[in-house]
This record gives sequence, structure tokens and C-alpha cells, in this order.
Amino acid sequence: MSESDLRAELASLPGPLRARLQAAGFDADRLVALAAPLHARATSGAEPAQLASGAEPARPGTGSPSAAAERNRVRGRVEPPRAEDVPDAPAAGTPEHARAAQSGLEAMARGELALCVLAGGMATRMGGIVKALVEAIDGRTFLELRLRENATWSERAGRPVPLWLMTSDATEGPVREALARLRAPAHVATFTQDLALRLTPEGRLFRGADAQPSTYAPGHGDLPDALRRAGLLADFVARGGRTVWIANLDNLGATIDPALLGRFLATGADLQVEVAPKEAGDRGGIPAWADAEDAQGRAARRLQVLEEFRLPQGFDASAVRVFNTNTFLARADALLRTPVRWHWFEVEKKVDGRVAVQFERLLQELTAAMPTTYVRVPRAGEASRFLPVKDYDELAKRRDEIRTVAQARGMI
Repeated sequence: MSESDLRAELASLPGPLRARLQAAGFDADRLVALAAPLHARATSGAEPAQLASGAEPARPGTGSPSAAAERNRVRGRVEPPRAEDVPDAPAAGTPEHARAAQSGLEAMARGELALCVLAGGMATRMGGIVKALVEAIDGRTFLELRLRENATWSERAGRPVPLWLMTSDATEGPVREALARLRAPAHVATFTQDLALRLTPEGRLFRGADAQPSTYAPGHGDLPDALRRAGLLADFVARGGRTVWIANLDNLGATIDPALLGRFLATGADLQVEVAPKEAGDRGGIPAWADAEDAQGRAARRLQVLEEFRLPQGFDASAVRVFNTNTFLARADALLRTPVRWHWFEVEKKVDGRVAVQFERLLQELTAAMPTTYVRVPRAGEASRFLPVKDYDELAKRRDEIRTVAQARGMI
């Protein structure tokens, strides 16, 4: 398999699929460039190695770390954050909390906040049911709870707080149908993330059991490009919007909090990352000082979120006692205009019983491109801001916590 072979396959894609891909930001030249190491490995006979977290283990017999895996590691000096780099969120009942909450509420009353919820992906972890439509608690779906949260804060702000749902090719239709059925207000909108094509380990198009090219959603790093493509972000900024709150659909602890908004506005940063204290067994992206390059190749040293597969060999991730919750506050104009030097990570997946290769990007790479502040948030009790639900087992375990939080925050 070679570059010319892959280009020929791409040129022969069916028209309807090509149109879907084009509408969702697919870049054929980028895929060809990303496939180059696959073609080289196939030619040399080398075994592929797994690169990204959550993927299949590397195949046995690969020996020392592969060149591909090493390419994903950050270069230069990597250091853990200092204690002062990750302060606690303002504590309820303190003057600091009161001041920050007042500032946040005033910003919301001016129409300066939008909530963006990540509701895309491939709808595979909950038995093929779109997670937004799964019952979370007491007969209410994740989507219904998010809509109720939005209604509560719109009422408190005295005006609609825009709610944007980033869907995917797999979730857009069901989510839109549910919004229509629930009579969601006009300020609730959907926009779709990118759509991409899987490859075989040799670098040709991967075809599923139906013999058709296999598509997938490339990751939540699609969000800035997808928001720009939809026009939602530019319109929001033009109307005076200043801040976009970004949260996972399945983390119902990650709700709007005026004090955290006020804190972010006071920092003057482009981005705020919520991190949670680690518990036994936790793994995830951690804040670490490392060199970064902007889109023009200029170097800067930033405290950025790095997944463990990106850390240098020998770096002890467990020594950093917090990790990324994937909840961010972003300055809207910076999210609209800041160029990001995205890394695309090679991941192996089992599809129809066979190994497929896909390339993904991660939203936390914004921290390498934007001046970023961090805040440690609670993960227990009524104040918890980290209640992730990846599957039914985790949902069953967290239902009581979710109910407590939902009651306290106007979701039910």
C-alpha cells in the first residue's frame, strides 16, 4: 500500500459519503499525511505500536518503544506543577466566593456566557444508545437534565443562556429529534464534530462488515473547528459574548457556577481548566510544565494538560495529585481566533473483530496554545464537579450522587 493507492481509494468514495465527509471538515490530504508512517511500517514489516490512552495494548514482540510512540512524547524538560499553580476553587461562604459569584452573575445577565456540551462520539459505550438519551436518574435523560439546568440559569440570568450541543454523525439525528420532542427553546442549538475514515494497519481504507469505508468521530479536539464551521462562535462574539463553558455531557457535576466564572474573568487568562483530586486508580491528563509551539512554530513554556502517553519515560504521573476533568472555561474571542498546533494521535480499535487505525485529537491541547489558569474543584458530596459516567455500571454507582447534585443545582 502506498500514498498513491490511498489517494485512489479516496477519489473513488461514493458521492453521498464524500458529501458527508466534506460537510464535517474531512481533509483528505491530512489523512494521507497521517497514513505515511503506516505505509512505511507496512513496507519495512515493522509491527505497529499503540500510542494513545484507552486503545488496544501494543502487539507483543514490538521490543523497545517504537519511533511512532516516541514521536508522541513531548520534548524537553517536563516538570510537575507547583502548589500555587493549582489553587482551590473559591469556597462557598467566603468573601472571595461571594465576589466571584456576583461578577459571574453580572456577566451572565449581560449575555456573555454560553454553555457548550460535548455530546458526540460513536454512541457505542451504552449498548448503541446515544448517551444523551439514556436515563440518568428518575426517568430523566442526560439531555433533559442539561436542558433543565439551562432553563434554571437562563431564569436566574434574566435572559437565555445559549446552550450548544456538539454532536457527531452518529448522534446528531437522535439528539435533534429529542430536542424537537422536548420543545427545546431557540437558544439551544446543535453542531456536528468532524467525521473521518479509519485505515487498516497497512494504510488502506478500512472497510466494515458491510464492505463500506468505516467512519468515526476524531475526538473532542474537533470542538474549535466545528464551532467555527457552524458559525455559532462568531455570532456569539459579534453579539458581545465573552466566555464559553465547555463540559462533557456525561459529567453532570460540571454545571454552570457563577463563582468559577467570576474567578476566570478576574484572571485575564484565555482558558481555565478544572482539575480534580486523584483517588486510587485514577489516570488521566495532568497539568505539567512543558515546552509548546504555537501555530507559527514559536516556542513557549506553558503549564499544559498532558496525557500520560505523552509524558517522557521516567516521569512519575502519580506524583501529580490532580487530573483534568475535561471542563473548561474559554475566552470566546480567543477560542474563535487562536490557531492551535494540533497533534493527531494514532489509535488502534477493534472494529468488526479486526484491527482498525484511527487518528484522534484532544481538546486539552488548547492549553499548549492559550494562556491557561487551573482550579482544583471538589469531587465529593453536593459540591462535586466530577461525576463522569462512561457506561451503565458507572451510572448505577453514581446515581445517588448525581441525584444529590441535580437537586442542589436546579436540574430536577
